[in-house]
Amino acid sequence: MTISLVATEPKPKGVKVEIVENARTVRGTTLLKRGFAHMCKHGVVMDVTNVEQAVIAEEAGAVAVMVLDKLPYDVRKAGGVARTASIKVIQEIMDAVTIPIMAKCRIGHIDEAKVLEATGVDMIDESEVLTPADEERHIWKWDFTTPFVNGGKNLGEALRRIEEGCAMIRTKGEPGTGNVAEAVTHIRMVNGEIRKLRSLYEDNDKQELMKAARELKVSYAIVEETARLGRLPVVNFAAGGITTPADAALLMNLGCDGVFVGSGIFKSDDPAQRARAVVLATTFHDDPKIVMEAQKMVDEKKSLLGMDTKNLELRMQERGQHA
Repeated sequence: MTISLVATEPKPKGVKVEIVENARTVRGTTLLKRGFAHMCKHGVVMDVTNVEQAVIAEEAGAVAVMVLDKLPYDVRKAGGVARTASIKVIQEIMDAVTIPIMAKCRIGHIDEAKVLEATGVDMIDESEVLTPADEERHIWKWDFTTPFVNGGKNLGEALRRIEEGCAMIRTKGEPGTGNVAEAVTHIRMVNGEIRKLRSLYEDNDKQELMKAARELKVSYAIVEETARLGRLPVVNFAAGGITTPADAALLMNLGCDGVFVGSGIFKSDDPAQRARAVVLATTFHDDPKIVMEAQKMVDEKKSLLGMDTKNLELRMQERGQHA
């Protein structure tokens, strides 16, 4: 897949040009940000809360780790306000592993994002897992040099986040539940909406594409590019409720570019083995025999018990959905 540069801000503040030993270096361009996301494709990003978990993730073959104060399952149990992780913990993990480090900030919390950028993380997740600072406004990500990932449960949400400057989308799912159903619903919803746009594009029906852009609350240019590509113009990972190797394979076979796994690994009773199994199933998702071998590596009795997503008091996927 060629890296699409659609919806690029003309003169983003996040682009930094430096001269080092007579060489001109440029950081924070759309190509670099989205290119980093492409480098993570077909891989697993694992939620971690400490160095021990980060090391397990790296040894299992994760392409990156996402640092949190609490895993989503524990966020649900603890209640209260969930904020970005301790900077000391992030730095300890950065010193302990060699794979990229991601970290979450609250929706709309510009200064949490600035702190994470100053810390030197490789990607920032403006995440609904944490308590939103602003329900109606997401961060204008073009002002940052560090790439962002955002959640989206439908095409309109995803495209609005891309126009704000995010370099990667992930399905929201319902984090911390151990139930993959919501993630499946969201990727099927996005895929279905894109198929409709693709059909309009093939019919050269620009009037209907413009109508779709108005309904999605985005520009015509990004709708046309999405229709032309037949997919989102940035990398799209699955997230929310993935617990088993088969869960990961299912989302990959539905068209996701990779998976985020959090509570499903480190709230199970076999985290190291399960981490390796999920990576294996994600990599070879289109080979049922290898996915079966990966599934054999985990014991269902040791899986996260999970929650019924229909009766949740807190539905994280709904945070920031109207922005």
